[in-house]
Amino acid sequence: MTLVALAPGKVNLCLFLGPLREDGRHEVVTLLESVSLADVVAVEELPGRPGQSDQVECATVPGLNIVSQTLDGLRARGWDGPPLRVVIEKRIPVAAGMGGGSADAAAMLRLARSVAPVPDGVAAELAAALGADVPSQLSPGLWLGTGAGEVVERRAPLAEHAFVIVPAAFGLSTLDVYREADRLALPRDASDLARQLGAVRAGGMPELVNDLEAAALSLRPQIGRTLEAVRDSGAEHAMVSGSGPTVFGLFFGADAETQAEKAAARLAARYPGASSAAPVSEDFGAPRGS
Repeated sequence: MTLVALAPGKVNLCLFLGPLREDGRHEVVTLLESVSLADVVAVEELPGRPGQSDQVECATVPGLNIVSQTLDGLRARGWDGPPLRVVIEKRIPVAAGMGGGSADAAAMLRLARSVAPVPDGVAAELAAALGADVPSQLSPGLWLGTGAGEVVERRAPLAEHAFVIVPAAFGLSTLDVYREADRLALPRDASDLARQLGAVRAGGMPELVNDLEAAALSLRPQIGRTLEAVRDSGAEHAMVSGSGPTVFGLFFGADAETQAEKAAARLAARYPGASSAAPVSEDFGAPRGS
């Protein structure tokens, strides 16, 4: 039997950048929301001898895949599932600020529980070790991220809204964007970051600010034209997700999904791959058999 899980991408509804830590990462306050634009991760047991190596296949991402690291990490922590073949169908843009690799790793951790028991605490600990975005994607939904993003708290759903998502024809290195943010002196001091955390915890739609947006624009000024195009499509707000370069527009109200679909259709001629998306909850990423 093949087990399949959707791996939803994320957008950062807000991202407040704080001071640099001793470990070289920044403190952040961010509200991450899972969206219906998702990769597909499928697993099946490999026939043959126990102990043979897992196989991870992803046609559009050559080289070492984070899902391979996830399986290695699980086995090193005592998971004794059978050897697996994993096939990843990429739909989330790569190196785009939407957490596609993290989504795939989180989906693999969900699938692993369906294959064989995962020791208590292992999934959460490994998720944090794999990357700051992975813990928030273990269970799709709306999450407040603090620390470097890996300390997460589940948040209640927001008022009705939907997205138009516009990928770029190029990627951006997260490390390069953070370095540019430091060069531009964008990080807030600790007291300002604490104020922003209090405001986000108060609930409701946050202040729609991404402190990394200026750094992404500095490295790739053409992102500014995409932001303008998304606003012109009718979006009530446009911003860069995460470290970019993906741009998303927000629509609010009972007809938000319809508005987002119309905007995606208008943008698609100029920006191939433009699509609409809706927020999703934990059920969206649940493994299923086929």
